[in-house]
Amino acid sequence: MSRASVLDKLRLGVNIDHVATIRNARGIRHPDPVRAAGLAVRAGADGITAHLREDRRHISDEDIASLSDVLSVPLNLEMAATDEMLEIALRHKPHACCIVPEKRQELTTEGGLDAAGQHNRLRHYVDELGRAGIRVSLFIDPDKEQLEAAVSLGAPVTELHTGLYCELSGQPQEDELERIREASRYGASLGLEMHAGHGLSYDTVAPVAAIPELKELNIGHFLIGEAIFHGLEVSIGEMRRLMDEARA
Repeated sequence: MSRASVLDKLRLGVNIDHVATIRNARGIRHPDPVRAAGLAVRAGADGITAHLREDRRHISDEDIASLSDVLSVPLNLEMAATDEMLEIALRHKPHACCIVPEKRQELTTEGGLDAAGQHNRLRHYVDELGRAGIRVSLFIDPDKEQLEAAVSLGAPVTELHTGLYCELSGQPQEDELERIREASRYGASLGLEMHAGHGLSYDTVAPVAAIPELKELNIGHFLIGEAIFHGLEVSIGEMRRLMDEARA
């Protein structure tokens, strides 16, 4: 692969949360999300994402400590904007922290962070993480106002929420995809590093991966589900192939 190809490569961050979900169903040590992270890297993941929720429903504090110690690729810690999560992030100093909205009753993250409406509250967390040398990302909907708020807050990265696009079909899906394209272009024009993720599958990843302004996709639940049938390395390898083809 040429140097230009390496620089243009769309990175894949693999989210291992739901390996921990399966483990926690029995309250035992197996399957180990840290082991899954190692397999993901071997299969072509450029980074590992883990969401330490306030209710600890999947990833645990011990998982974050272990991942911080053993990973050979960047760790992206997804976290709510709380003092507890800030303290944990500052203790472990992951490569990146993605600030996400979080509701106790939700099954999964339901939408993007309201960076514009919560600007004053978020400022403290973005500043503290940035001062610690942690790359700050905001998980937002593909919306110009939210992108402008990210710039105002000083967050260098935004991750666009692709969940609605993945849930739709037909023309509504095409319309949402165009929103993601437009937001990617606009965010990049503002100087933001643009990422995307949530709900992406083999069927939905290619049009998103083809957006040239995007630098990274974060994918988890679908890959863990596919691993049941084909194994984690095979599932990640296929996602890697589809992303590379779409970007090429």
